[in-house]
Amino acid sequence: MIKELKMSEYEQNSQVENHVPAAVQPVEPPAPAVSDDDLNLAMLSHLLGIVLGFLPSLIIWLMNKDKADKAFVNDQAKEALNFQITVIIGYVAGSILSAVLIGFLVIFLVVVANFVLCIVAALAAKKGEAYRYPFTLRLLK
Repeated sequence: MIKELKMSEYEQNSQVENHVPAAVQPVEPPAPAVSDDDLNLAMLSHLLGIVLGFLPSLIIWLMNKDKADKAFVNDQAKEALNFQITVIIGYVAGSILSAVLIGFLVIFLVVVANFVLCIVAALAAKKGEAYRYPFTLRLLK
């Protein structure tokens, strides 16, 4: 009976050592709040790429690249700029392949991908989520 008591004390001590109170557990710091203006700028950097190409995202990135409080806008403008550069490369490849008649299909696919992915990215940016385009050359980091 004494052994059973000592075992239970040992078990209790080992359980106490493994139990960490909630006050001591590490807490993740809250994510910094992004203003509505920043969300709108990030959304515009994606959406305007559909019509105007890489220029809007380049202008937004150049205006905000040195501002520490505009990290989200800077990140999303760079992402949109990288994607629009990739789209331009796709257009050039499609133009070259037009001599073989498959280029028209390539250009059509690039136009559709540009339209759909820019809208998906704009919706994510409006929610405050950092969006990463698939199959994009990351030239600006």
